[in-house]
Amino acid sequence: MNSHSQTIEELQKQLKTTPEGLSSIEAQNRLKEYGENRLKEAGKKSLLVKFLEQFKDVMVLILLAAAAVSFFAALSEHDSSAFFEPLLILLIVVLNAIMGVIQENKAERSLEALMRMAAPHARVIRDGQEQVIDAAALVPGDIIKLEAGDFVPADARLITSSSLKSEESALTGESLPAEKDAETILPVEAPLGDRTNSVYSGCSIVYGTAEAIVTETGMNTQMGKIAGMLEGESEVETPLQQKLARLGKYMGALALIICAVIFAMGLAGKMPVMEIFMTAVSLAVSAIPEGLPVIVTIVLSIGVERMAKRNAIVKKLPAVETLGSTSVICSDKTGTLTQNKMTLTQAYSDKGKIIEKISPENSPEIRKLLLYGTFCSNGSIRFEEGKEIPIGDPTETSIISAAYQNRIRQEELTSQYPRAAELPFDSDRKLMTTIQKIDGSYTAITKGAFDMLSKRCIQGDIKAAEKVTEEMSSQALRVLAIAYRTLDKVPEELTSEALERDLTFLGLVGMIDPPREEAKQAVELCKRAGIRPIMITGDHVVTASAIAGQLGILEAGQEAITGMELQSMSEEAFSQKLEHISVYARVSPEDKIRVVKAWQKKGRIVSMTGDGVNDAPALKAADIGCAMGITGTDVAKGAADMTLQDDNFATIVAAVREGRGIYNNIRKTVGFLLGTNIGEVLLVFCSMLFFKVSPLLSMQLLWINLVTDSLPAIALGMEPVEDSVMDAKPRPREEGIFAHGMGIQVILQGIMFGILSLAAFWIGCTSSGGIKAGRTMAFLVLGCSQIFHAFNMRSAQSLFRTGIFTNRKLNLAAMTSIILMACVLYIPLLSQIFGLTTLPARMYGTGFALALFPIAALELVKALGLIAK
Repeated sequence: MNSHSQTIEELQKQLKTTPEGLSSIEAQNRLKEYGENRLKEAGKKSLLVKFLEQFKDVMVLILLAAAAVSFFAALSEHDSSAFFEPLLILLIVVLNAIMGVIQENKAERSLEALMRMAAPHARVIRDGQEQVIDAAALVPGDIIKLEAGDFVPADARLITSSSLKSEESALTGESLPAEKDAETILPVEAPLGDRTNSVYSGCSIVYGTAEAIVTETGMNTQMGKIAGMLEGESEVETPLQQKLARLGKYMGALALIICAVIFAMGLAGKMPVMEIFMTAVSLAVSAIPEGLPVIVTIVLSIGVERMAKRNAIVKKLPAVETLGSTSVICSDKTGTLTQNKMTLTQAYSDKGKIIEKISPENSPEIRKLLLYGTFCSNGSIRFEEGKEIPIGDPTETSIISAAYQNRIRQEELTSQYPRAAELPFDSDRKLMTTIQKIDGSYTAITKGAFDMLSKRCIQGDIKAAEKVTEEMSSQALRVLAIAYRTLDKVPEELTSEALERDLTFLGLVGMIDPPREEAKQAVELCKRAGIRPIMITGDHVVTASAIAGQLGILEAGQEAITGMELQSMSEEAFSQKLEHISVYARVSPEDKIRVVKAWQKKGRIVSMTGDGVNDAPALKAADIGCAMGITGTDVAKGAADMTLQDDNFATIVAAVREGRGIYNNIRKTVGFLLGTNIGEVLLVFCSMLFFKVSPLLSMQLLWINLVTDSLPAIALGMEPVEDSVMDAKPRPREEGIFAHGMGIQVILQGIMFGILSLAAFWIGCTSSGGIKAGRTMAFLVLGCSQIFHAFNMRSAQSLFRTGIFTNRKLNLAAMTSIILMACVLYIPLLSQIFGLTTLPARMYGTGFALALFPIAALELVKALGLIAK
């Protein structure tokens, strides 16, 4: 569609739409016709492909090869029972593959659901009313509104525009934002970069406001056409997964060496070649933690789901790891540390020199102030069942709400006093100006920060207003100044120099956004956890200091500085003062990045919150960027690693707590798996060294590996976050997973399993005189001790203090594992197939006593404070 070469009237006729937008029924019909406004996802793997991919691991292939060799050996023996071993190997491999596919699908579905929750929204006019809808529901012919900070949700032709600029580098390669003009009509052959009357999906609005008519959606957009030519990007492993994958390779190499030695010892001991071959191969597979990266992905996915339930939407799994190390949280004030219920409480009129509380019966001077403030606002308020639904900037909607209290209706003003032009707000000027046609003449109305606006006024008592500003700010009120200027006509060029000068000061409005009670508790929790909370805000330094003091962020001996003071500091001076500054007020985007990088230079992991387009650079620079889900712009959400659905500081702290808990659970899982694997290797190696015989057959090892390793390991990853997790200092960036003595602990636990199982094998053999009894005892002790040991790994605290049955998933996994072990031990047919035998009752008692020994040993170690934390 060559919408750039058509007039708005022609386009509206072609798309069968009006300035009032489509009706909801028509929009639904078009949605069925055109499909959802989303890019086509990369082709998903089929279940068969996912299943086959589970077999690409080298050790699984070796195991399949071993099954094939065992199968052909069974053919030559002419004994039907000999086929059980290769069938068991095949069954275990297939079960592992099925589990892998199930978990992969679950993780995919979870992440897809989370991405839908974080999907961009669009402001659209339907049924003659402005609405906020999911951008995926847009259709050609929809009328949308755009402003600075929005992602363009679909390709659209501009209807009206005011100082509009769009960042289109992703499409055109141009580094500077493209200036847009709705009035332009272009030739059909105009290249994409020159289409100044159109905006495109995936690009962002960096300046100005506009209305536009949607022309293309989904894969028909310019971005969709490019996406159609690209292949899906490959998934990236998290740093922790990469470390564990390398660990698996190292352990694999070590295990293969040990298996080669065992094979040689078996040959020297004149064991059957097939038996020693199967033992060596199965031991290699059980010794290598090839499932670790998969289990880590499962644990991270579960953590992401938990965070989503607490209103923290994480875009990528690596962010979960980084969250656990966060040591500095740089937070915006408005809506994050406060309730985001901006309410206009006081107003000051320059004419009457009076401060009034907002009420339904304010003086004419204050009513005029509210009237002009409403004129100079882009926000709006919709009423649903008597409840105010603010749309747009909270400071603007608070002015509009106060005007409503005084019976000044925004919708009536729009038709009675039309807006002729607008100079949008930007973070450098800290001002916004609109031009209204009032009683036949033009009036430029400017609102914004008092310190910026007062310099531009030539009439009004600025000194008196300055005192009132200080007084309001000391009460933690946010103060906006309003001024005006009468014009003969609308200037041809809408610039600050042309409009925002020679102003008449009208008055001040003071609004408050009270601190969140939960934010105060979260700040206390941060300090307990060794996390430094920092406030970075565009507000007045007095207002910021008051709120920070109430929350406990600004304490005695700490400072609050302004952006100007920060800019005057050298890097060396700032680095020296950094630890003593807790509040940054009136800052620019460059200031925010400077603060983030200064903390990073000191080796800290920095989390940064933001909601505006001007916050995007700092969100990207931070280790964890947190965008606001309610007030946040699409640009901020796009730059962030995490979106806070409730715009709440306490949610960040809760996410950090969850991140720490997830990392601890991964450490527990790794420690458990490696400890059990080392125990299995040592058992077989030492038995071959001392007794010249394998203490366990290959299928017995495989069964233990499947039943007593995998199920409890996954359940350990679902362990609830411990209450004490926020009592520790943040984990350093470079800290390894085996820090704090965990590596030594894992080795010692592996030695313990090896000794206990070897002792059980010796007791079984000497008490009954048969190797079958010895293997049955070793099988019982090794399998059950690993199941019981999973409970040890839950916490560095005593199991009885943590609560034996508080992790239901581990209880279920342990119960399932014990039942499966019991089936093999006590059902005669299965016992015979697995090469086991029935033991005297006292032998079972001895075996269970040995299996329970790890709990007693670890409880003693915990009591002595020697366990890794």
